[in-house]
Amino acid sequence: MFAAINIERHRLRKDRWLRYFVGIGGISVIIAITLIFFYLLYVVLPLFSSAEVELQHQYPLQGEQSAYLGLEEQGTMAVRVNTNGTVIFFNVPDGRIVDQQPLNLPASIKTVATMPPNVIALGLANGQALVMRYRFEISYPNDQRTIAPIIEYPLGVPLIDIDPNQQSLKQLAIQFDEDNVGIAAVTDDNRLLFSAFTREQSLFDDEIVLEQQASQMLTLDANINHLLLKADLTSIYTTQANGLLSYYAINDDKIVHRQQIATGQSQITTARFLLGGISLLIGDNQGTIQQWFPVRDQQGNFQLQQIRQFTLASSITTLTSEHRRKGFAAANDQGDIGIFYSTSHRRLYQQKLSDKAIRALAFSPRGKHLLAIDDHNTLYVLKVNNEYPEISWAALWEKIWYEDYQQPAYIWQSSAADNDFEPKLSLVPLSFGTLKGAFYAMLFAIPIGLLGAIFAAQFMAPPMRQIVKPTIETMEALPTVILGFLAGLWLAPYVEGHLPGVFTLLLVLPIGFLLFGWLWQYFPLRNRFDGWQALILVPVILMLGWLSLELSRPMEQLFFAGDMRQWLEQVLGLDYDQRNALVVGVAMGFAVTPTIFSIAEDAIFSVPQHLIRGSLALGATRWQTLVKVILPTASPGIFSAIMMGFGRAVGETMIVLMATGNTAVMDWSIFEGMRTLSANIAVEMPESEVNSTHYRVLFLAALVLFLFTFLFNTVAEIIRQRLREKFSSL
Repeated sequence: MFAAINIERHRLRKDRWLRYFVGIGGISVIIAITLIFFYLLYVVLPLFSSAEVELQHQYPLQGEQSAYLGLEEQGTMAVRVNTNGTVIFFNVPDGRIVDQQPLNLPASIKTVATMPPNVIALGLANGQALVMRYRFEISYPNDQRTIAPIIEYPLGVPLIDIDPNQQSLKQLAIQFDEDNVGIAAVTDDNRLLFSAFTREQSLFDDEIVLEQQASQMLTLDANINHLLLKADLTSIYTTQANGLLSYYAINDDKIVHRQQIATGQSQITTARFLLGGISLLIGDNQGTIQQWFPVRDQQGNFQLQQIRQFTLASSITTLTSEHRRKGFAAANDQGDIGIFYSTSHRRLYQQKLSDKAIRALAFSPRGKHLLAIDDHNTLYVLKVNNEYPEISWAALWEKIWYEDYQQPAYIWQSSAADNDFEPKLSLVPLSFGTLKGAFYAMLFAIPIGLLGAIFAAQFMAPPMRQIVKPTIETMEALPTVILGFLAGLWLAPYVEGHLPGVFTLLLVLPIGFLLFGWLWQYFPLRNRFDGWQALILVPVILMLGWLSLELSRPMEQLFFAGDMRQWLEQVLGLDYDQRNALVVGVAMGFAVTPTIFSIAEDAIFSVPQHLIRGSLALGATRWQTLVKVILPTASPGIFSAIMMGFGRAVGETMIVLMATGNTAVMDWSIFEGMRTLSANIAVEMPESEVNSTHYRVLFLAALVLFLFTFLFNTVAEIIRQRLREKFSSL
């Protein structure tokens, strides 16, 4: 008796400790998931912060007003060109002049044009232009950073004759590369001049020689207040104060498009290119800044299109764009400055800086500092913390109209080969690809997994079930990288070469099953094989599959002129990628099927036998018992099986990575690929710079995937509990 009591006490202690152990394990899992969520949130939250701007220095500048303002990379030294033709380099913190060089110009400065990086063109009253470039040479004598300002003449000669009539240049624009130079100008008598030069370096020394190749002239019918020349030297933009924007094609020697962009009391006050030279920023006297760029119409001709609009409350006096991003700063005649980002359509910062109008702005090359000069010739030095301006809700989840695109679109394209490229970080194509891949995988896995589970649990012979069930569960442990490897390197080319046979198989298999079932009822010894029908079906499946694939080539020759892929593209307009959703659906469905089968089979097999026997005793057939009793009772488990399979399909990485083209397209076509959230993270995370916008957006993708699975699992659990409550009385 005492031994029995001790055994009972020992059992109770063991149950209590196990209960604590399991409880601690469950709580630890919850804590771990919560910590993962908060860590993802910690990495992602800085993406949505606004710019932080600090006024570091403010002091008056000596001498004449500034016609140009520039800044060194670290924001420690600046350059300005006075209206009297003197170049002054000065320390930013205190305004101390480091060097000044008079240009000794033959005439007064009438206009200033700039070209990145650090090129200044001065239009003179005698029809000439001076083109120079400044740079800051960095050295470290005695381990101290020293900056030496240098002025160069990149075109070889300081002065270039623009107007043979020697009329004053009131507008000027310049663009050049290693070989070609283009200069456009508007004279006082309203002539638009364009000169093209070749830039050659002497074989014997470093002297640069300019040779004029072409010269064009167009007489204008109105005063031009801004002139912009595209970097490829194909077109010129001009604006008039009354709001008329003109697009002039140099090769065709004519104005190809005109657009009235300001009406009523609005007048254009400033205009400049955004980084890359495609988008135009145009400010007016109403405080509006418009972004325009050319878009092809249905006839293939370029038409200027307004894309976005920003506001700064009063007449815009100056604009400046960032050197490495699509951001810009603007100032108005009330002394306000604003920092904006074009693509995300965000106003990141706005502040009243002065009581007077701001006349000049300059970003440092890294965008960390901003200089401003007002009408009193007072310099303001601003430190800018603006790490992630590219991101907004619209940029992530709405259609965005990018440069060189014909319409707004959802696009993921995080990198390119040139600096003018703008990252496109929409999460919509990735989310769509995740759902698309999961959909086609479940389309393959649910019928096979559920029907196989029903047969195995209720109709299969026990000896066969003891072999089949462990075998299928063992398949779940098969590494998905192997499935992805086989799908990408073997299955995808095979499907491409046997397209008619693959689609024939979808028709032949069900018809063949029905025909075999109809014939089976007349087989005299069929009762001896009760529960072993699946084994007998294996050769039937193999024969039907072989027949369908063998007929693939003759059917392709007969119905599709020998090439079904080409027929799909030419007749149906469907693009065919070798690694597509069809291949992913088969491969990922093969990986998901064991999960669905195992859980669903356990749920169906666990239905109490007294319910089944009671139904059969009341006269119901086995199929009626299955439909009316077994499936409703097992429905919570079946639903859990489907949701577990769906969760695995959503999070699958290696199969999608290897079996698709990883193209972030939005198309439900079974013949095109996709890019999923998980695969994108696996591909791009190793290449992303830590704490960059790209890096944090990838973490945001992980957070979206986390929330996505959490939401679906929560909804699935709610539905499962309701199903359990509904059928618990059975």
